[in-house]
Amino acid sequence: MRARIYQPSRTAMSSGTAKTRLWLLEFVPAEARSIDPLMGWTSSGDMQSQVRLQFETKEAAIEYARENAIDAQVQDPNKRKLNVRVGGYGENFATRRRGAWTH
Repeated sequence: MRARIYQPSRTAMSSGTAKTRLWLLEFVPAEARSIDPLMGWTSSGDMQSQVRLQFETKEAAIEYARENAIDAQVQDPNKRKLNVRVGGYGENFATRRRGAWTH
């Protein structure tokens, strides 16, 4: 069994960091999905593709994979730098602001 261990990125609909601190172990699909000709549903006979295990740390996920003889590939996350402006959001409405207002 092959799997990957990764830390999920935040969703495009959110600026927060919820659900991005845990590490996931997700199995690689063993077979391709097929489309049902009658209903058009996508299906697969691979049960492992439905399993997503959550861990508090990367080391715990690696240890679980090692104990259960799972060939796991670890993907380290790409962390973003914080974009913090000096004045912040309130600077947009400052009364001491001089110059033309531009959008």
